[in-house]
Amino acid sequence: MTEARTGRHRRAGLAGALLMIVFVAVNLRPAIAAVGPVLTEIRDAFGLSGTAAGALTTLPLAFFGSYGLVAAFLRRPPRSETLLVTAMALLVAGLVLRLLDAPFPLFAGSLLAGIAISVGNIAMPAIIKRDHPARITTVTAVYTVAVSAGASVASGLAVPIEDAFDASWRLPLGLLAIPAALAGLVWLPRARRAAHAARSAPPVTSARGMAARLWRSRLAWQVTVFMGMQSLLAYVVLGWLPTLCQDRGMDETTAGYVLALAAGLQAVGSLAVPVLARRTRDQRPLVVATVALSMLGFAGATWAPIESVWGWTVVLGLGQGLGFASALSFIGLRAHDAQVAAQLSGMAQGIGYVIAALGPLAIGALHDATDGWTVPMAAVLLVCALMALPGLAAGRNRTIGGTARGTGEPATDGVNAEISGHIPN
Repeated sequence: MTEARTGRHRRAGLAGALLMIVFVAVNLRPAIAAVGPVLTEIRDAFGLSGTAAGALTTLPLAFFGSYGLVAAFLRRPPRSETLLVTAMALLVAGLVLRLLDAPFPLFAGSLLAGIAISVGNIAMPAIIKRDHPARITTVTAVYTVAVSAGASVASGLAVPIEDAFDASWRLPLGLLAIPAALAGLVWLPRARRAAHAARSAPPVTSARGMAARLWRSRLAWQVTVFMGMQSLLAYVVLGWLPTLCQDRGMDETTAGYVLALAAGLQAVGSLAVPVLARRTRDQRPLVVATVALSMLGFAGATWAPIESVWGWTVVLGLGQGLGFASALSFIGLRAHDAQVAAQLSGMAQGIGYVIAALGPLAIGALHDATDGWTVPMAAVLLVCALMALPGLAAGRNRTIGGTARGTGEPATDGVNAEISGHIPN
């Protein structure tokens, strides 16, 4: 009886922890995803060029990993719970700021939203590694599903909300501040307890020294480049898929539904990661599937008959879901412990999202220069193919500073013994 009660308590505790993660995760993409369906309207309202419109989605993406770059230089970074509350507060401020009727606050609010999301992006993988070391791929899948679901709902409802209330693009974008505020309030008590515990905790290894060694790790760079390239492809979809569909003859509302479908199918792809991971020796098959599905999806959405775009969007969404969940799982699976995971999260996302930010901007510039989609999408397919190189390397069962899992062979990533060792996941 006692064992049964203990089991129920554990399951309830896990469910509660997952729900806390979901509260934050659903807010980490809508600020960007909701812009795509109304981007044409925003561009017309402010007279933006294609490049400037691309910058509107690129600006927050460029700062998606900004906190990770800063964290490497902090002597003692804040607790992850504190970071999540801070992220939600900054996100609310950015969402409200960009509602003002002028180009500067529009871009400034988008920048602030990107910084806010970067803080949440960096903090969450470290929390998953620390609190769920035996369930990294499963909990990461739940997290990525929630991220994808938030993006899907935001992109799918942006135009219908406009139409239902006979409003402008400001209403659907402004409403996003409500769930962000609620998520911050949900995490606030836990952040206070974490801050109290931190004051009496023993000193930890210098974050600066650990970061310096981590940045010399070949494996860390492989994880980072794969994160950046799969994110670049994802943000091309977020920023330009609706516009591509509209240029091919689709109306604004339906194009928003296409983006919502792509984001929704990412959730399915993410859920497949822990299932497939249990059936393979390492994560390299996931990388191969990601590359193949992404290439098929982009090519079909661009050149196949527009009536078939729904099927190609399904393929594309599944591929991107696999890629996103795999990239985030690499942070926990390739790190020795939560401290290393926090630093690897900062590096992978700090640099990775800078790489990703080039996507929407470059696609907008290529579209303006060629007045078509052939050259931009050919470039996208090239990125898909090149993504296999760092992905296959990152997918091997190794840990940073540890040993190759199950082989006893020493890791050769250049990180010294201070952050070495291996704890099975």
